[in-house]
Amino acid sequence: MKYCLCLLLLLSFPLTAKETIVFGVHSTTAPLEWRDNGVDQGFHVELMDRIGQMLDRPIMVRRKTFQQLMTDMHDIHSPIDVVAVVSPTNVRRELSQSDPIYATHAKAYTLQGKDYIDNWSDLVGKRVAIKSGAFVDVFLTNQPQNFTQVKVDLYETGFQKLMTNEVDVVLAENFVARRLQPKYPLVRSSSDALIFGAFTFVSNPSDAALLHEINDALRQLKISGEYDRLVNKWFGMGREKFDITSTQRKMLILSIVISIISAIGMLYTFSVSRRLKFRSEALALELQQREIAEQKIRSLSQQFQAVLDGIPHGMTIFDKKMQCLWSNDNNQLLTHSQFHYVDGAPFVLATGVKSVIESKKSLIADMRYLAQYWQVQIHPIAEEQVVVLLEENTEQQHLRQANDEASRLASLGELSAGVAHEINNPTGIIIHSIALFAEAMKDLRPAADYYQQQNPFWLVAGLEPQAAFDEINHSTEVVEESAKRISRIVNDLKRYALPNLASNHQAISLNEVVQVAQRLTSNQLKRYQVRMELAEPSPMINGDAQQLHQVMINLIQNACHATQPGDGQITIKTYSSKSAGYISVEDNGSGMNKETLKRITEPFFTTRRSHGGSGLGLSVCSRILKEHHGHMKVTSTINEGSCFTLVFSLLTPNQPNNVTEVARS
Repeated sequence: MKYCLCLLLLLSFPLTAKETIVFGVHSTTAPLEWRDNGVDQGFHVELMDRIGQMLDRPIMVRRKTFQQLMTDMHDIHSPIDVVAVVSPTNVRRELSQSDPIYATHAKAYTLQGKDYIDNWSDLVGKRVAIKSGAFVDVFLTNQPQNFTQVKVDLYETGFQKLMTNEVDVVLAENFVARRLQPKYPLVRSSSDALIFGAFTFVSNPSDAALLHEINDALRQLKISGEYDRLVNKWFGMGREKFDITSTQRKMLILSIVISIISAIGMLYTFSVSRRLKFRSEALALELQQREIAEQKIRSLSQQFQAVLDGIPHGMTIFDKKMQCLWSNDNNQLLTHSQFHYVDGAPFVLATGVKSVIESKKSLIADMRYLAQYWQVQIHPIAEEQVVVLLEENTEQQHLRQANDEASRLASLGELSAGVAHEINNPTGIIIHSIALFAEAMKDLRPAADYYQQQNPFWLVAGLEPQAAFDEINHSTEVVEESAKRISRIVNDLKRYALPNLASNHQAISLNEVVQVAQRLTSNQLKRYQVRMELAEPSPMINGDAQQLHQVMINLIQNACHATQPGDGQITIKTYSSKSAGYISVEDNGSGMNKETLKRITEPFFTTRRSHGGSGLGLSVCSRILKEHHGHMKVTSTINEGSCFTLVFSLLTPNQPNNVTEVARS
């Protein structure tokens, strides 16, 4: 009996369950159907929900695209039961339709300035955007017209094509077009209604019974007046009362207010006219004073113009179109073919002006014209204008070259003491080693074997005979290495002292540049903790080894000056990327502030004036790097240290290298 009761309950359950009506929607804006904070709402949604209450069946809203809903309606197995669409008033869809819900219409939309469209004949020969499956598309299926139909998925797609001139006209439904027009201000309504339609509920013909129930409920809502309430809520079209007496009273009050405002306006106008009279008299006096001031300004401007014309340097103002706005020189040199950068690169005035205007940063460059040296400065002024200053600095350039040579010789003198010390140490080792070899080999070698047999406990210089011989062999190696060290130091010093040759550029190794500079400064570096990391294989560049030795020696000496002996740490690295080779010198010294960092390459600027600094070192380094088409990057933090990175163009592209630690002291 128990099993029978369970079976009966299971069989009766489908009869008592309430079947859900799935309502498909596609619109995303008011007032028809849309989603706000995750909640579906709108006229259609609330109307369908009210119909569901009358049918005692729950309503489930499913949101899909219009094309997906049309596909579902033609699929008998689709989970969507009913949707709300627009149908032409004189054409019925293939699907089952309900009574009309709400009237609408479609008309033509074009860009501003196009002709007005009175009827269908005005569309002949035009490209007309039609939304696929919409009621305009249904209407034209039965009444084809003589124009080119361009099918789109959305009315908005049609408006976009209209803006890009891909179509001439869009036939759009009124509600959607009103929503889209604020987004496309150039689109306007260019016709009266061409197609009249009405919103209806549609479903698959297999759901005809369901649509019949929906129709009955819809008619009851219209009879009861609840349908009018929903229309008034969502479209604001309910019945309104017009009270003539109330309107007359309001108009009387408005007239009195306007009369009072008019009286106040007359009083205000009288007051303003009096003030205007006094103001006119004051303006006349002010105008007279301005004429006197303008005369003084003209006189001052003429004096200023005379001063500018008397400046010995060329000054020219250009705009972004390279039009000369003012100049105190004929400025022909700026465009001369022989006027170029000091490194030989061509100078194009228009390119420089454009770069300064776009970046809003000044351009200062050293130039050369035949045997003369010039400096060009391009500074941004006003809006999209620049001032070009041209100054000859041939004498300064010659002085700079002389200072470079003086700086190199001064650096060489500073290194001399260290080199002498490095020569003396290996020499002393050689002398002492030779003495040890002579004494030990003279006294011990002939009798070593015999004496070892007679006296097993015999020692040589405090060592057992075999250990003593090993020590003698080690001393031999020390002598040889010391001699080589002397040779390297002397040779490096000779190369460093050679005169500079601007055209003496050849393939050189960055690792070799670092190693030579390290050997030449080893006497200074021995008081610091030095770490060298050299890339393998070494980055190769085109340059002058002697000049780059000078740059590296200067950077190493600066790092030594900035750090404390003993605790000072100096790291020297070489590495490369696909197109560039790098040398970096990093220390943990005193660092520099922003003001010092901006001026470190200025000639004669130094923070060590009291210690004998000349301020020429980094200025010379900067010049050498320019000649090698390279540049220097500097980062520094007070009390944390500085890092100088030299960047060069590789002679040939290198693959990423493995960095090997080659020295630590």
